[in-house]
Amino acid sequence: MQRAPDEAIDRPETGSGAAGGTDRRFDVTHRDVWAITLPMTFAFLTTPLLGLTDTAVVGRIGDAAALGGLAVGSLIFDFAFSVCNFLRSGTTGLTAQAVGAGNRREIHAVFVRAALLAVGLGLALLALEPLAVRLGLLAVAPGPGVTATVETYVFVRMFSAPFALLNYAILGHVLGRGRGSLGLALQLVVNGTNICLSILFGLVLGWGVAGVALGTVCGEAAGALVGLVVVLRGFDGSERASRREIFERAGFVRMIAVNRDIMIRSLCLLTAFTLFTRIGASFGATMLAANGILMNLFMIGSFFLDGMATAAEQLIGRAIGANWRPAFDRATRLTIAWGLGLGVLTGGVFLAGGNAVVAFLTTDAGVRTTAADYLVWAALTPLAGALAFIMDGVYIGATWSHTMRDMMILSLALFVASAYGLTPILGNHGLWIAMELFLGTRGLSLLAVLPKRRRQAFAPTVP
Repeated sequence: MQRAPDEAIDRPETGSGAAGGTDRRFDVTHRDVWAITLPMTFAFLTTPLLGLTDTAVVGRIGDAAALGGLAVGSLIFDFAFSVCNFLRSGTTGLTAQAVGAGNRREIHAVFVRAALLAVGLGLALLALEPLAVRLGLLAVAPGPGVTATVETYVFVRMFSAPFALLNYAILGHVLGRGRGSLGLALQLVVNGTNICLSILFGLVLGWGVAGVALGTVCGEAAGALVGLVVVLRGFDGSERASRREIFERAGFVRMIAVNRDIMIRSLCLLTAFTLFTRIGASFGATMLAANGILMNLFMIGSFFLDGMATAAEQLIGRAIGANWRPAFDRATRLTIAWGLGLGVLTGGVFLAGGNAVVAFLTTDAGVRTTAADYLVWAALTPLAGALAFIMDGVYIGATWSHTMRDMMILSLALFVASAYGLTPILGNHGLWIAMELFLGTRGLSLLAVLPKRRRQAFAPTVP
């Protein structure tokens, strides 16, 4: 019997909120997959608009130091918030499992735990703002004029940290309940407010970089306020967990363990991309610029794959919570098939139109020519990485985070070995081959372990 993704939490609860004898079986259809994939793909695609808007606003000021300071400051936040993205992923998986089990009080408890953890981490980042600036400046080492701009931008924008991380928890909760359209709406509130106020404060009022940063703070705060109102209004009195349930040690320990593993996985991913850039820089400025532009193609493709991975998170988590293997198998097959299809389609588009995109992004003839030589590798990355994205979604939804962490560490070790082993022989081609191996190993290793983890998850219980 087909049910809407969120119907399980709208049905009367039995017992303590677990399955309690209630039939939690459900089907998974193509429509279920795309009902989450499409809105979240559009939501993810709005993110690059923020960077483009901020760059355009500061660029209109005509101060190169201000533009450089914005770039360095943005890198600091990209790193910090990427590491903290576990708040979104971990909350999605745990919430989806509670939805599958029909445990309304646990859905509320997971959200409150995630929100408390998000605000706590956000306040910690705010307190560590001076250290974040010093580390960022040490890593990039910009000039004196740029340094002053970075300090201003980071100081103002860091006030957004508690709101930004709270928005991760809110989005994770919304996606865990299968409400992709609401997730898109909330992202539009955050990003739309951010864009409008950054233009107003930075350009119209002439506050420059500080105005752009303040626009970001207001956008994150607006999204957090709207999100909190929407989420909390979705629980009635009987669905609200008690303080004892919220602060139950086992629940907090599980959330922290899942988030810890996802954070390690994110750090490994950032390490691989940083090393890719560092080795590419050794081939000269032209090669560095060409690799950077080509990696942007992969990042564009990742927005589409991320949307499909989000669908896998919710559907797999719900199947685990419901203890219903047919839904798990169906969701896995559908998301893998669609993910690989998107990888092939995206790669084909990049192969056919990649040179035009490169020409749009740079007027440097040397960079254009160099990028054309390596375009085929960039076009292969969506296909090589498609299975990795989907498997990440499956493992996040199932909260098998330690396995995902271990396979990421293995993949990173292979990348390091192949990058340093192949580049002396094949140059930049060897570096790109190492990246393809990294992406492919992530997906294939997780797929190889999947049957064992599935048997363990759905093993019959002995009375």
